[in-house]
Amino acid sequence: STTELPFFFRNMDKEHESYRGRNVSVRYFVKVVVERKFLPPVQKEHDIWIQVMGQPPQQNEAIKMEVGIEDCLHIEFEYERRVYHLQDTILGKIHFLLVRIKIKHMELAVIRRETSGDGVAAANSNQPNAQPSNESSNVFTETQTLVKYEIMDGAPVKGEVIPVKLSLRGIPADLTPTYSSVNNRFSVRYFLNLVLVDEEDRRYFKQQEIILWRKELG
Repeated sequence: STTELPFFFRNMDKEHESYRGRNVSVRYFVKVVVERKFLPPVQKEHDIWIQVMGQPPQQNEAIKMEVGIEDCLHIEFEYERRVYHLQDTILGKIHFLLVRIKIKHMELAVIRRETSGDGVAAANSNQPNAQPSNESSNVFTETQTLVKYEIMDGAPVKGEVIPVKLSLRGIPADLTPTYSSVNNRFSVRYFLNLVLVDEEDRRYFKQQEIILWRKELG
């Protein structure tokens, strides 16, 4: 025969989202333990996946930066915004102001950087694009390329403008919001990685952090 025992938990604190990463996980689960006389207890766990709705940013400024190699290459890239929801589309432009090297192609990638261990807040506090310091051997960093697109093929000329359009919804990996120093134990940050490759296969790249937030559940 089957016996059903209803249960209900009141005022459960679910401050953080469920997360399954390379070195860290955040789990919510219901654990049932049945005690038996003269026999070992029977126990069962059932995971519950938690998502937390975010709030749209009050300010969302554009990203504009100039990078290059003196007297060889000078480009200006701009992205429409710095903060995006998980189903958003990233729009931008790449301006070639000076081109004196032979560029073969250009790639744009979305990178996830997971940092875990003691002192994560201190490791991420210096600069937005800084790697965690090696002061603590208990801080670990895993970098994962989620998607990479070739956005230009062939040599650009001075004054050329390359449009950028990247749909976050189309990324096959499970995107999460940006997590910043959760209980000072782990962070998850996202970066746009722009890479130019010349005819000698030398690579020139620039990373820019973007902030992701959850607009819808699912």
